[in-house]
Amino acid sequence: MGKQSNKFLKVGFMVISLFAVAACSSTSEPEEDSMGDETASSSSSDSTPATTTAVSTSGQLTQDEIAAQTALRQTVFYFDFDIAEFKAEDRDTLTYHARDLAANPGKRIRLEGHADERGTREYNLALGERRANGILNYLIVNGASRSQIEVVSYGEERPDQNGQTERAYSRNRRVEIQ
Repeated sequence: MGKQSNKFLKVGFMVISLFAVAACSSTSEPEEDSMGDETASSSSSDSTPATTTAVSTSGQLTQDEIAAQTALRQTVFYFDFDIAEFKAEDRDTLTYHARDLAANPGKRIRLEGHADERGTREYNLALGERRANGILNYLIVNGASRSQIEVVSYGEERPDQNGQTERAYSRNRRVEIQ
């Protein structure tokens, strides 16, 4: 009976080893697929919110989840002089914000529009509001609900930087997500 129990232990150990190897290989496959197959990652990013907090079975974030977290940390968007349209390079970041709002219907944000000190107080209040409304409209078109977003314009009243240099002006022409 000693030989039979020894064989049983060996077979049992081999079965457990195979399960362990199979489990290890199954945790790395989804990660490789999501990183290596561009088509799969782009179709999954279009159909699922960017802020999904699910983690791959290996415990690592996917590239899309990392991109979403990075984008959501950016909450200030700068504008050119006397322009109310946000910059093209901010489009992807704002899309992540819209997806985050769509995925979290209870979340509320405030868009604060600002302008530099050039122009009248009234003009700058209106410009700050147009800037914030431009971002508001983009967020709504990309999935956010209007009820989640408040728009406020401070015009030139709350500068990020004081001074009359182009650097100070450029820092003051902005919309902040609060």
